[in-house]
Amino acid sequence: MIDFLLEPMAYDFMWRALVVVVAASLAGALLSCWLVHMGWALMGDAVSHAVLPGVAVASMIGMPFAIGAFLAALIAVALIGAVRESGTVREDAAMGIVFTALFSVGLVLIARFPSQQDLHTILFGSLLGVGDQQLVQVVIVAAFTVVVLLAFRRDLVLLAFDKLHAHTLGLRTKMLTGILLVTLATATVAGVQSVGVILVVATLIIPGATAQLLTNTMRSLMMVSVIVALVGGVAGVYIGYYADLPPGPVVVIAQATLFTAAQLFAPHRGIVTRAVSNLVSRRSETLAA
Repeated sequence: MIDFLLEPMAYDFMWRALVVVVAASLAGALLSCWLVHMGWALMGDAVSHAVLPGVAVASMIGMPFAIGAFLAALIAVALIGAVRESGTVREDAAMGIVFTALFSVGLVLIARFPSQQDLHTILFGSLLGVGDQQLVQVVIVAAFTVVVLLAFRRDLVLLAFDKLHAHTLGLRTKMLTGILLVTLATATVAGVQSVGVILVVATLIIPGATAQLLTNTMRSLMMVSVIVALVGGVAGVYIGYYADLPPGPVVVIAQATLFTAAQLFAPHRGIVTRAVSNLVSRRSETLAA
């Protein structure tokens, strides 16, 4: 077992991949608690796709990809807000319009101005190709996300559960919403390097959705979400190494497998658990009768 765990770490690209996965998993898992609870899954999907033109421009001009992706994410959030505030379309329609338009712009930029970073790498991540500079970017961005979410945790929890009550208490709900949107952008930037633009939304949703099946309080939700993300992330890296598979998609599959297990066997909300409980209850009623 020790050899199984240590063998991949003999290669520099493997420990870099592991560090990136751990950092991105921490940021994505914490944020996913709010995204799932507040019903912002589509917003996560929109922002994750909308970073593509930022990544493309950053790659063309030699700018750190994190900066380009972050700026593109902020532009996407601003555009979604502008379209939504216009009152002409619903919020979900505004998200769909903005993220598909920006994603298409990114595809056109990549096709028109080829760079050293190919489309496949941007869309599906390049964990095994992470360099020192990219590693530092991901760690810094992920650390910023985690620190901000923990620093404003109490206010954000109140915002998530009762926005009107939070406003009544004097909390700046618009500022808190803005903080969540900024951390969504930074968490997306961290996840893009590990699983790519297409799959990053999974790492922002699956951990929180899985934890929601297993626990009720926000504190335990955050803890379980982080555990799910880390277990799925580390397992995905190791499985990708030994099975000779791209680690990014395997990370998502590993996390989705944990969600499926929770969906089936969660103590109170699992499909199988509830079926067995109902069967036992019926037999007890029959025997009592």
